[in-house]
Amino acid sequence: MDLKNIMKQTVDFQKATFDNTFNAMTMLQEQAEKMSSMFLDQTTGLPEEGKKVIGEWIDTYKKGREDFKKSVDESFKKVEDFFAGVEKSKKK
Repeated sequence: MDLKNIMKQTVDFQKATFDNTFNAMTMLQEQAEKMSSMFLDQTTGLPEEGKKVIGEWIDTYKKGREDFKKSVDESFKKVEDFFAGVEKSKKK
């Protein structure tokens, strides 16, 4: 097996590991969000402004998580494109 195939398999493994870990983290965060929302809905002493701030904080956190995932996916795509370019140059 040549080095290119080993590196491609390594990158594929890393991507799969990242995706699985990220999905597990996302599920945990969504569960925590649901629990927080239930708590906020049942809390009578917290003013609406406080609930609004917490809602905005959750939305910002979601956006940051989505931006991070997008950035990592783009980076993996660049690595895959690099190895595809190496393969094309070897064929020439």
